Amino acid sequence: MSIQAIVVRRLGEAREEPPTSKELQMRVMVILKANQQSESGQMPSTKELAEMGAFNEELVKAGVMLDGEGLHPSVRGKRVRFAGGRTTVLDGPFAETKELIAGFWLWRVKSLDEAVEWAKRIPAIEGQETEVELRQVFDAEDFGEAFTPELHDQEARLREEVERQRA
Repeated sequence: MSIQAIVVRRLGEAREEPPTSKELQMRVMVILKANQQSESGQMPSTKELAEMGAFNEELVKAGVMLDGEGLHPSVRGKRVRFAGGRTTVLDGPFAETKELIAGFWLWRVKSLDEAVEWAKRIPAIEGQETEVELRQVFDAEDFGEAFTPELHDQEARLREEVERQRA
């Protein structure tokens, strides 16, 4: 579970100030779908890397990009499946390329429509069909009363620990 610290608060707790503009924004995961080239391990050219770097720089300067990474092909991956009380580990590669992820971004935007507008600007690689999927990330309010004060405190502690480990 990933919940923005700025919007996490104890249920029923009154607020004295109006929400900030950051609180009115949403986080969106932009999932770059794999294709035959990414699954074959074909690396992007210097030109393609430069174009993507320029796009990422625009995202950062606009305050949109929170994170983003490319992923190795599924031949280097594993899946862990849980079913009927059993755990099974499967080695890649995985057959359905269209269901695989080649990379991701985590963006902070005002709306899904704004995310779509940014996604339309993702540099396309000539000769390759590419698709991205946009999915809103859950925030505390989405969980309602199930997200108890104890769970809030646990989440805050975990976020603090992650930040300490990153530093």
